[in-house]
Amino acid sequence: MADLKLKQVRSSNGASPKQRGTLASLKLGRIGRTSTMKDTPQLRGALDKVVHLVEVEEDSS
Repeated sequence: MADLKLKQVRSSNGASPKQRGTLASLKLGRIGRTSTMKDTPQLRGALDKVVHLVEVEEDSS
């Protein structure tokens, strides 16, 4: 499985508590923060909930 590079690009102000919790589980929470995670179905489901707050790209390394 490939790695995905996640970067938060929008603020969580106005987001629901569930969406803020999802960002925390993705190791995000502030604009500009990045994390790299394995591409799994569970990760894709979490990203669907906060897709409007993050950018996702494949990590080539």
